[in-house]
Amino acid sequence: MPRLSQLRKQDASSSLVLVIVCAGVVLASLDLFIVNVALPRIAIDLHAHQLSGLSWVLDGYAIVYASLLVVFGRLAESRRRENGFLLGVLVFTAASAACGAATSLPMLVACRVVQAAGAALLTPTSLGLVLATTAPERRHGAVRAWTAVGGLAAALGPVVGGLLVAASWRWVFLVNVPIGLAAAVIGWRRLPQVPGHPVGRPDGLGALLVTAGVATLTLGLVEGNHWGWGSIRVVATLAASLVLLAGFVLHTTWNRNPLIEPALFRVRAFTGASAVALTFSVAFGAMLLSIVLWEQTVWGWSALHTGLAIAPGPLMVPVFAFLIAGRLITRFGPGRVIALGSTIYAAGIASWALRAGLHPDYAGQVLPGMLMTGAGVGLTLPTFMATGASSLPPASFATGSAVVNMLRQVGLAVGVAVLVAVLGTPHSPAASLTAFQHAWTVIAAVALGAAVAGAALLRTRRTAVPTTAPTSAARTNMLVE
Repeated sequence: MPRLSQLRKQDASSSLVLVIVCAGVVLASLDLFIVNVALPRIAIDLHAHQLSGLSWVLDGYAIVYASLLVVFGRLAESRRRENGFLLGVLVFTAASAACGAATSLPMLVACRVVQAAGAALLTPTSLGLVLATTAPERRHGAVRAWTAVGGLAAALGPVVGGLLVAASWRWVFLVNVPIGLAAAVIGWRRLPQVPGHPVGRPDGLGALLVTAGVATLTLGLVEGNHWGWGSIRVVATLAASLVLLAGFVLHTTWNRNPLIEPALFRVRAFTGASAVALTFSVAFGAMLLSIVLWEQTVWGWSALHTGLAIAPGPLMVPVFAFLIAGRLITRFGPGRVIALGSTIYAAGIASWALRAGLHPDYAGQVLPGMLMTGAGVGLTLPTFMATGASSLPPASFATGSAVVNMLRQVGLAVGVAVLVAVLGTPHSPAASLTAFQHAWTVIAAVALGAAVAGAALLRTRRTAVPTTAPTSAARTNMLVE
């Protein structure tokens, strides 16, 4: 009888690898926002009437996902990437099935935590596979495609969620099962074997510090509105996160085998992409939640109506990511493309602040801004991800991409927290309009900050792409011209 390893077919091309791993990325990205519109139905069916408990369906996923990305990314560096990706897909898929079968709120939250762990494993390993199987000159385009698919899936979350909730909230989770199984089966048979690198055992104390630091930071941000921003719990949680993260930075500077190689942040492309990832994600997370809240709470639209109204924005993402961004990057460089995309994005948000009214007028008030934000995401998100990932040495593919993705998740949490804080609790339609106008003005300003960061930190047309693992001395001098 043939051994299991012999049942695999010929290794896939880099294009097929991209398609397979994108299926996994769709799972992780879609679940960031698809569950939001299902919460009211979940509350009724599972008799969960306390918002503080129900919010953990979202918050538990966000905290675990963000906190485990770097640790799982580093663990994946020394092991075969395809196995890490497949394990992450299987864990995520099994947890999704369990979420769909949950009979109580605690059971659902526990399954969501496992789901997030699977997502934290498959995300960095999927990008590591793309980078390892793609020729250096094609990596920028491949990562743009990987990111565009993930960004499109995240932005379409409310749309897909609205359609599925019309049947049952359980389909929000069960829809992951056939996608995950298909990705696992095809991946097992076709993904090439990508061996790990001799990077040494992960630093245990560093892993503990960064995981606890990111977890407490995300916890404080997502629970700030529930606990009260001036409460002792929020202050203590955020203070603890600062102490833990500061301890991680200090520990990393002198450790011989740090969890994150400090030399990575001496690469201007990686540092610039990381700064833009954090800033732009604040604006992205706040924008997506703001338009959902506006259409549902102020205009009184249903989840399905809201999801369909959002759809034109996400549909612009692949158009600009695949057809326009690459040509602009070749001609003007990533920094200017990011600046252009973030500025268009900010203009779309500002149009809502200027046009929005209490009487629903989708074509006149919302649609123009939705199209502009979609175009801005299509230019900005894939560009900074591709620029940062393409600058990584092979031994840091998974860890470096996990750092950028971690910053994206923290940025999303910050964006939601900022939006909730600015909106407050208006008690009249006129007060709601004023609050949303203020919030959209703040979001637009943050997006312009991302434009400035991109233009300032990513000024070059070409980014150095290391093709071999650097020595310690080389890492110290890995600067982008």
